[in-house]
Amino acid sequence: MVAFGKRLKERQIQEWQEYYINYKLMKKKVKQYAHQIEVGTLERRQVLKDFSRMLDNQIEKIVLFLLDQQGLQASKLTKLREQHDALEAHPQISKITELREAYRGVGHDLLKLLYFVEMNAIGLRKILKKFDKRFRYRFTDYYVKTRANHPYSQLQQVFKHVGLGAVVGAVSRNLHELQDRQGSYLSIYDSPSLPLQDPVVDSIKAAVDRLTHSTNFLNFMAQHALIMQEELPAPVEERIDEEKYHFMSLLLNLANTFLYMVNTYIIVPTADNYSMSLGAAATVCGIVIGAMAVAQVFSSVYFSAWSNRSYFRPLIFSSIVLFVGNAMYAMAYDLNSLTVLLLGRLFCGFGSARAVNRRYISDCVPLKIRMQASAGFVSASALGMACGPALAGILQTDFKIYKLTFNAVTLPGWVMAVAWLVYLVWLWFSFKEPSRDFEENNSSHASEKAEKSELEKGLKQPLLITSEEKKEDDEDPEADGSEEAPEESRRPATSMVSAYRLLTPSVKVQLLIYFMLKYAMEILLSESSVVTTYYFGWSTGTVAIFLACLGLTVLPVNIVVGSYISNMFEDRQILLASEIVVFVGILLSFHVIVPYSVPQYVCSGLIMFVSAEVLEGVNLSLLSRVMSSRLSRGTYNGGLLSTEAGTIARVIADATITIAGFFGQSQLLNITLLPSLVICVVSIVATCCTYNSLF
Repeated sequence: MVAFGKRLKERQIQEWQEYYINYKLMKKKVKQYAHQIEVGTLERRQVLKDFSRMLDNQIEKIVLFLLDQQGLQASKLTKLREQHDALEAHPQISKITELREAYRGVGHDLLKLLYFVEMNAIGLRKILKKFDKRFRYRFTDYYVKTRANHPYSQLQQVFKHVGLGAVVGAVSRNLHELQDRQGSYLSIYDSPSLPLQDPVVDSIKAAVDRLTHSTNFLNFMAQHALIMQEELPAPVEERIDEEKYHFMSLLLNLANTFLYMVNTYIIVPTADNYSMSLGAAATVCGIVIGAMAVAQVFSSVYFSAWSNRSYFRPLIFSSIVLFVGNAMYAMAYDLNSLTVLLLGRLFCGFGSARAVNRRYISDCVPLKIRMQASAGFVSASALGMACGPALAGILQTDFKIYKLTFNAVTLPGWVMAVAWLVYLVWLWFSFKEPSRDFEENNSSHASEKAEKSELEKGLKQPLLITSEEKKEDDEDPEADGSEEAPEESRRPATSMVSAYRLLTPSVKVQLLIYFMLKYAMEILLSESSVVTTYYFGWSTGTVAIFLACLGLTVLPVNIVVGSYISNMFEDRQILLASEIVVFVGILLSFHVIVPYSVPQYVCSGLIMFVSAEVLEGVNLSLLSRVMSSRLSRGTYNGGLLSTEAGTIARVIADATITIAGFFGQSQLLNITLLPSLVICVVSIVATCCTYNSLF
């Protein structure tokens, strides 16, 4: 992995090179201090004083240059304001166009300045982290606390870009006024949510959002989708993005996501009854439900590879396979064949195109709306999860057409078969395959637009990551004198093994947590029908209502966490707290001595499910930040790894339900909850060991 110091040097704006943080010098000083302390020629207190002074000098250099540049931009805006006032008295279309382009020029200069601030803030954060790690001392806490709130603080200029807001506001407001508002007298202050419809303003807003790292519901939901982006990507031009983007195709991708989640959960309330009607035990429902996940383990890989060449053909194939799978699932009743039932569910799993859905959003949706599209992906999944069981509760009828039976256990299959057939027709006529000529021609554009590309590529990732850091410092090639070639460091993983080798210990912990929460949720959902029927005598409709209510909590919980809780606590703190609450929920679910009651089951299930949802969102948010940038593209990407971890967890959970069924339904609940409890404890211990300074 290429060291940050080398990347900083490569991506500096050349004319400003002398004003960047001297990361290489400070890194050498840290090594020098370590050696001097080891041989006893320097005291620790002197090191802290000397390093603090050096940091102060570096920050002062950055801030004074920043203020100078802000003054230059302010002078330009003052002159443009005078021209603007003159045009209001004597408007001329050509002059208005020239003025608008002049404001856009200031906007591009402002983007350069924001990128300058970002790179320096990253450098400061990394050198502080390196110092803490080398000397086992929480110097960062001391330095930030003593400098951040001081009345003469210069650190605020870097980390909160004080003063830049006024320049941003001036550019945005004037560009807004120069647009053709078709008779509207509203200003940006009258309606802050009014779209500004200018690419420069969109880029500035995105850069400012990244600098402040303002966590909101949309951002939280987008990270929940784990649609990976490169750490410092070289973006395709916005013009190319617009040409590739097709709204109806995006809508079809989200519809595919929704229907697949409905397909996954629509059979859960009736799977036990279907198994018994074919002469099997009720607990065989675990295998019936899990067969789809088994196939998805393999389908995720080939769909991910297929999406390198096409999006349309994988979605067509997915729809056909899902239509066939659901038809087989429904016909198994009249054929009286458990084999056909399981094959039908396997076919449904082989049609899982979620890897294609994620990849389409990552590759073909313009950056300015990618967050909304990612949040739409998560929302479609949550809605499908709630609608599946609810739909099963409605389909309570029994009739025959010729030799085909339509009842509570077969109707989910028939309804989904019709749904996929309708979707297939819609897909055939409405989907637009994105052109892939742009990827081939992009190298020529990159050479012509090198400066602009360098400017924008640092503005797409969070700046002030308070919870986690990328782990390049832990594997710093400069530490042992070797450096990996830049081409090698950017090359995507070529196999699952090479992808696994790119995982750092913290990423492995995040994947373990993801495995745990998916296992616990699958146990709760898949065995709900069997457990509630045995203990409480619930009907299919009651089970469906319970599962639908659980599914409906997903979006409200994410709104609360994304808009409020994540702004008050660090992600790592929410992560550990959520794990502990999941543990409590699992513990309360056990049937020990007292008679098992509906309030105990419902409350413990709700605690477990809601906390697991919170945990999933925060975990994927952290995972998207700590995963190697080499896993942001290619077949074996971060999204695939997380999908495989969750799918394998579901497979094992469903197999556990079926195996536990051999011990009788009276033992089913406790036997299936025990592995969940053990895995949860292991994940909590792993979290505490990995993040040893959570509070």
